[in-house]
Amino acid sequence: MELDSSTEPTALPIIDVDTHFTEPPDLWTSRAPARLRDRAPRVERDDRGAERWIVDGGIDFGPPGFCVVRPDGSKHTGDFSLRSFDEMTPAASDPAARLAVMDQTGVHAQIVYPNVLGFAGADIMKIDDLALRNFCITAYNDAIAELQAKGGGRILPQALVPFWDGELAAAELIRCHELGLTGFTMSDSPQKWGTPCLQEPYWDSLWGAAQERGLPCNFHIGSGGYGGGHWSGLGRPRRVAVMSTTLFVENARCITNLIFSGLLDRYPELKFVSVESGIGWIPFLLEACTYQAQENLNSTDRLKLTPTEYFQRQIFGAFWFERSDVASTIERLGPDNVMFETDFPHPTCLYPGVQDYVRDTLGGLDQTVQRKLLYETACRVYQIPSPVSTD
Repeated sequence: MELDSSTEPTALPIIDVDTHFTEPPDLWTSRAPARLRDRAPRVERDDRGAERWIVDGGIDFGPPGFCVVRPDGSKHTGDFSLRSFDEMTPAASDPAARLAVMDQTGVHAQIVYPNVLGFAGADIMKIDDLALRNFCITAYNDAIAELQAKGGGRILPQALVPFWDGELAAAELIRCHELGLTGFTMSDSPQKWGTPCLQEPYWDSLWGAAQERGLPCNFHIGSGGYGGGHWSGLGRPRRVAVMSTTLFVENARCITNLIFSGLLDRYPELKFVSVESGIGWIPFLLEACTYQAQENLNSTDRLKLTPTEYFQRQIFGAFWFERSDVASTIERLGPDNVMFETDFPHPTCLYPGVQDYVRDTLGGLDQTVQRKLLYETACRVYQIPSPVSTD
């Protein structure tokens, strides 16, 4: 593809940095060794006829895939997922169908995250047996490497790592890089499951492997679990709305911890992405971090850079539905640290109106900025070849 200054934003290639893979029903059972096959994740119907992921004979991992897009392209509302695979768009799981939807919506490539095991694998901690837990991770990564190969360089899943074991996590990340995967997703709160906080030396093997290979660490919302029950007592549609909204801003804690932890000083080339969390709150957060640093840090605690400088060097945000004051937010953060997403096919996804949103929200921006937001920054973060000719 070749562009010039007159190219409309809807004609620019889009790299969508947050979508989800609805794991097919046989992903784990087809790969399990005989000793684990009867205990591996599988899909069963409950007493109401809805499909559920069941592990180890009875652990409920939830609905088929948090997919709300039907085969005809319409969207189901008021719940986290359709009830069965038959009710879902085949694009949720099938790479050929996914590529067709991408072509329809003008998306060149997608970064892809998991569902069943949690958005960073946190739900897997329901499994006590380490052999089964480790198999679930490695089988998933093998499957998404195959998905990436079938996607022709346009479907780019992010690896899961066994965050309950630092050395094992580093080894699995290296293996996934050898499989061709372009990044990984990590729990923002491993201490909830008995391993040290992210800034502790315990994780140095993981961070060192990631930095050496240029693999970004993605903190997807919900990567430390899904919060408390503060939405209990509400009807299901309202619970969906409350949970989705509050999860967006939970990454504020993650970014704040990164800035003050010292981890960014030790690994200055390592990239971190705040996924599915929006961007409107980030300028306030950086201003709050700056104020608190000035108010509370003495000469021995002082940061080497300002919070904004840390963010602009190593942290990235993503947006997809925000309309009010998006241009101002991007100006304050800088266009080099913001990327575009759709969250397809989740309950909050920007679908099918991707091109309408791009035109209405980004149309007034300089094309240099549009290019960064829609594909250039994503190419840099995830080491993706540019879809635009440089000749």
